[in-house]
Amino acid sequence: MTSARRTLIDAETTPFYHIINRCVRRAYLCGEDKVSGKSFEHRRGWIVDKIKALSNIFCIDICAYAVMNNHYHLVLKIDVDKAKSLSHREVITRWCQVTKGHDVATKYLNGDTLIEGERMLLDGLLAEWHERLSSISWFMRCLNEEIARRANREDECKGAFWEGRFKSQALLDDQALLACMMYVDLNPIRAGIADSLQTSDFTSIQERMTELNTTETDSAKHSEHSNEQSLKPLAEFNGSTHLTTQSGIPFHFCDYLELIDWTGKAIRPDKRGFIDSSRPKLLDCLGISPDTWITSAKEFRRQYSGISGRWDAMCEFKRQHQNGKWCKGKAYSNALHPLP
Repeated sequence: MTSARRTLIDAETTPFYHIINRCVRRAYLCGEDKVSGKSFEHRRGWIVDKIKALSNIFCIDICAYAVMNNHYHLVLKIDVDKAKSLSHREVITRWCQVTKGHDVATKYLNGDTLIEGERMLLDGLLAEWHERLSSISWFMRCLNEEIARRANREDECKGAFWEGRFKSQALLDDQALLACMMYVDLNPIRAGIADSLQTSDFTSIQERMTELNTTETDSAKHSEHSNEQSLKPLAEFNGSTHLTTQSGIPFHFCDYLELIDWTGKAIRPDKRGFIDSSRPKLLDCLGISPDTWITSAKEFRRQYSGISGRWDAMCEFKRQHQNGKWCKGKAYSNALHPLP
């Protein structure tokens, strides 16, 4: 039985979440359909552009993404501090970018005098919209509705485009976040449709590496174009060692790049038996064995259910939000976080 979103997502416990969504009947989201010969490759850009546009509206950052043929992965971070700092005017302005808003909100923005009943209505709307602007459920609703409508118009058909509501995993600690981001970024390599990070199209790691290799002039042009399209850049690596830090991803990008390059070579189908005597810095810092890490990079989604992290943290999360239901993830806890 599926669980309610309120039992799976709690920004106060962790701001980081892994999101997966798949097309109905494994239909093609992107790529090329070998049966019909039709190419849907352009739809990958729809996903990337839309998540960045929504990230600019919602108080939600994009840490990692991978757009595959019939599904996509996201690692999202709820920006709690940003949500708390929004003024009433900002709440209305942001929300009106995804819906038509309300006449009372328009009067407030125009500086018109509101009667008592209108003020009470506005207070209710502000509270509701403010909560939605940091809601992953509403973020995903806005994303999936537009993509489904565009795809159905293009295919000249009606009906469900997605097989169901999105799946989510709470990432409770730094190791869970690192393993999940690596799992998402290496999706094309693991699937055998790319043989390097540079050729892993429509992934966050390819975008980050492209930006890293871009000259200052080209970077300025790209930034100007992004602003025109209201596309928000990916969340930055801030090097902090604490997952609860609200600003950015708690690793150094150079360390992440070293680890993902090492991991990518190890999981490539044509690199069976790959052994490198040098261990990436992050594995040493976090105390993770190479074999355990490779297994996690290959099977992260299978190993863990709705939450991932230390065993005690997972059990506490289940106790608080899901009435103490059983945890799936013992293999992760024993491998990366040995039980006492």
